[in-house]
Amino acid sequence: MSTKVYNPRLAVKYKNEVVPLLVKQFGYTSIMQAPKLEKICLNRGVNGSVTDKKLIDIAVDELSNITGQKAVATMSKKDISNFKLRKHIPIGARVTLRGVKMYEFLDRLIAVVLPRVRDFKGINEKSFDGRGNYTMGVTEQIIFPEIDIDKVNKITGMDITFVTTAANNDEAYALLKELGMPFRDAKKTTN
Repeated sequence: MSTKVYNPRLAVKYKNEVVPLLVKQFGYTSIMQAPKLEKICLNRGVNGSVTDKKLIDIAVDELSNITGQKAVATMSKKDISNFKLRKHIPIGARVTLRGVKMYEFLDRLIAVVLPRVRDFKGINEKSFDGRGNYTMGVTEQIIFPEIDIDKVNKITGMDITFVTTAANNDEAYALLKELGMPFRDAKKTTN
């Protein structure tokens, strides 16, 4: 009895189309040198979580619904008296996606979520960190179809970080561009 293994559409595209293109573009001697997407991290700070603990539960539930993977609360690392913040108090939520769930989330982000952004002209290509990672901010969580707008009590945003094995910004830009990320300009980025 054979079981068919599910491969996400973008994972197949990466293996069959993106890797050969990157090898040719950057002159790698092996396909193993081609940069790949390692993980996608979603991070969300929750304003007012110090006084209202239910906001953290709502943020964790929303991130879990968006990604299909259980999110965890992030804890404060130190005391800050001006913000009435104590050490080890939940102040946000985060989730890290790898493998199949990562490619599925990326596919939904490119095909469904980003086109729902009001006045969308493409994402900024200047948000690379110099080591091949890209971070973008989302201002409203309601652009995700998994979020029920009627149940949202507060519009908040989140950061989405794409961690790659690329050595520099140009390789990471080429990788994400070939995977389908809708960058604003087609010009090259510099380190």
